[in-house]
Amino acid sequence: MSPATLLMIAAVLAVAVGIAHSLLGEKYLLMRLFRRPDLPTLGGSTTFTVRTLRFAWHITTVAWWGFAAMLWLASRDALTQDNALHALAVTMLATGLMILVASRGKHLAWPVFAAIAAAAFYATMA
Repeated sequence: MSPATLLMIAAVLAVAVGIAHSLLGEKYLLMRLFRRPDLPTLGGSTTFTVRTLRFAWHITTVAWWGFAAMLWLASRDALTQDNALHALAVTMLATGLMILVASRGKHLAWPVFAAIAAAAFYATMA
């Protein structure tokens, strides 16, 4: 098998493992965890706790999809520094947006991820 084919397979597997991680984790781990009566309260309620745990779990999937994008670019012999930075910037932006929406702006990591995305995008234009 050619290196390009192996990288495409790796990219597809990274996407698939992300999907499985999110779906199975939601069903078999998070939902069971959230039913516990002793779930700690953060920010005054368990709602913030649930949202924080949920986005923290699913951010792993977002990261794996970012890696998948880089693997796919590499398979196409298109993994330039600018393309790698774009893939990383999109991953960081998606992470920040996920945190912003899930926490309704209460978790302060979202502006940091937005700044990372902006810096990475800007670096490709400099």
